Amino acid sequence: MEWRDRGTVLGGRAYGETSVVLELLTAEHGRHLGLVQGGRSRRLRPVLQPGNAVEAVWRARIDHHLGAFAVEGLKLRAAGVMGSAASLHAVNHLTGLARLLPEREPQPALHLMLEAMMEGIEDRHRLPLQMVQFELAFLAALGFGLDLAACATTGGTADLHYVSPKTGRAVSVGAAGIYADRLLPLPAFLRPGEARSAVTVDDLAAAFRLTDHFLARDVYAPRHVAPPSSRRAYLAAIAASGEGAS
Repeated sequence: MEWRDRGTVLGGRAYGETSVVLELLTAEHGRHLGLVQGGRSRRLRPVLQPGNAVEAVWRARIDHHLGAFAVEGLKLRAAGVMGSAASLHAVNHLTGLARLLPEREPQPALHLMLEAMMEGIEDRHRLPLQMVQFELAFLAALGFGLDLAACATTGGTADLHYVSPKTGRAVSVGAAGIYADRLLPLPAFLRPGEARSAVTVDDLAAAFRLTDHFLARDVYAPRHVAPPSSRRAYLAAIAASGEGAS
């Protein structure tokens, strides 16, 4: 068995004295692991850092075996990320999410989104908006996608200002009624068909509260793990800088 693919490094763990079990999110083969012989060497260590783009050749005798990777660095971003705490937190959060995807299940759209964010990891205006979209797409990939296209109660598509924390479906102003304070706000930039305007800091905070609720309930709680500190640290960093809206 052999294939060649482009991938984003998600992480790795030491294996033996010199090797690494590498984890990639690849364009065509999804989240995939493989052994990199000599992965702890001075030559390969910089290549195998989270966030880097690599070209990988995977080989195994049988498809379900761990197999081995031969990797070549395409874009080594890790060194630049180390100079920014916010960027480092963002990389840790995004790669951590990707490591929760089902193994060997193709995720071409998520790979493209992750690569785009890694390319602009220091863009504190654009990255938060991309991160919200990535978290929504990640939830959908796991089967927990939000339905924001129409009101859960009326089926209408106008005045969608809320999301049910139970069902993940949009709710209109009229349908919310006296229960509005029990619902999650749906920021304007996530409302289907609404003209894109400047995203306010409040809109961005509401979007992250929205995804946070469903990530905590549907992803972390069933695994009995706490939400990662890297996400909170990234959001705190962009809030402190006054950036993150556009």
